[in-house]
Amino acid sequence: MSNKYAIFGFLLLGIIFLSGCSRSLDESAKASSEKPTIEKIEVINFHATQRCAACTALGKYSEATVYEYFQPELRDGIIEFRAVNVDLPENKELAKKYQAVGSSLFINTIYDGEDHIEEDARVWRLLSSEEQFKSYLKNKLEAMLNK
Repeated sequence: MSNKYAIFGFLLLGIIFLSGCSRSLDESAKASSEKPTIEKIEVINFHATQRCAACTALGKYSEATVYEYFQPELRDGIIEFRAVNVDLPENKELAKKYQAVGSSLFINTIYDGEDHIEEDARVWRLLSSEEQFKSYLKNKLEAMLNK
């Protein structure tokens, strides 16, 4: 008789445990599928005073992409593009915040009042084709904007 109660108790505990787990799994899956509302995206091209051809192309292509495809977002202040010379004293703090040295492209998505800074190193491999570069960066920014 006591074995029946023990088995019943274990089954009951198992059911309770599994139902609790499935609920938390559903909630975490729902939370991870919901993208946060972006307050602002900063696209920043850090560069040195002296730039090589690739560094110049990186700045030119990134700026062209933002201005060509994101005029409404630029106008509304949702996207901002900046070219920042890391060699100038007035830019030292910003370069330090982004941990930028030399030429690089950073994208900072701001949501929930917090910076989410990411260096995009993939762009360097796309410099041989302006079209591929623009397509990549455009798609990336659109995904961030949930477009």
